[in-house]
Amino acid sequence: MKLNENFIVHNIGDETLLVPTGAASFHGLGTGNRSADVILNCLLNDTDKEGILQALKERFDGDESIMREDIDTVLDQLRSIGALDE
Repeated sequence: MKLNENFIVHNIGDETLLVPTGAASFHGLGTGNRSADVILNCLLNDTDKEGILQALKERFDGDESIMREDIDTVLDQLRSIGALDE
């Protein structure tokens, strides 16, 4: 899976924005925390849930089950706005 080419990841300080291009069917901004930043940046290249999980584990100490829930939540949100190519 990969982030749809009609969306751009933009970082401003500690905040991560998901910005649709004019070709995207979604019109608005998506914002995320540090976990979402890691997930979105993984999705700039073709990856899978396990690859995203490994990136989160390298960046953060924490419960793996919570990380998996975070991944599923972000991926579901991206699907809902058409930002994920699978």
